[in-house]
Amino acid sequence: MVYVFLADGFEEVEALAPVDILHRAGLQVQTVGVTGKTVMGKHNIPVTADIEIAEIALHDDLQAVVLPGGIPGAENLDASKAVQAAIDFAAKNGKFLCAICAAPFILGKKGLLNGKNAICYPGYESDLHGATISKSAVCRDGNCITAKGMGVAVDFGLEIVAALKDNDAAEKIRKSIQCV
Repeated sequence: MVYVFLADGFEEVEALAPVDILHRAGLQVQTVGVTGKTVMGKHNIPVTADIEIAEIALHDDLQAVVLPGGIPGAENLDASKAVQAAIDFAAKNGKFLCAICAAPFILGKKGLLNGKNAICYPGYESDLHGATISKSAVCRDGNCITAKGMGVAVDFGLEIVAALKDNDAAEKIRKSIQCV
């Protein structure tokens, strides 16, 4: 299971492009409404989440936690005790922690990027405590996948697929959606 957390003010493309890519890969993915079943995106696009945060189940079937950016969405994710618990569970159990745009700051504040290569939206680098800032738009280091912003949301999703399945699965999807 992959949980994609949605809080009011999330960047719509950063959340939904990876969700689409993960579905294409045949992975189990659920969007999780942190602030209710209907979550308002940064650009006033309402999205109905698959489940509400009270319905998540933290167990070995969890493969990854995905944190989209957008302000105030990333700040709302950071403020959620349930999101923090999911991040802690994933980190403790070697699951993938995936964050794009501003959201890598959440992992950085927790020290989860210490000693790792990571990337984020420009201006948030100082919050990636202990990380080496990557020059790549999408960066995977160990169990952490970070990305720079909305413009690489598809590549972010493909990197998650490569991590959870393999490079061939990601490449097959890349070709099928005409992503060069």
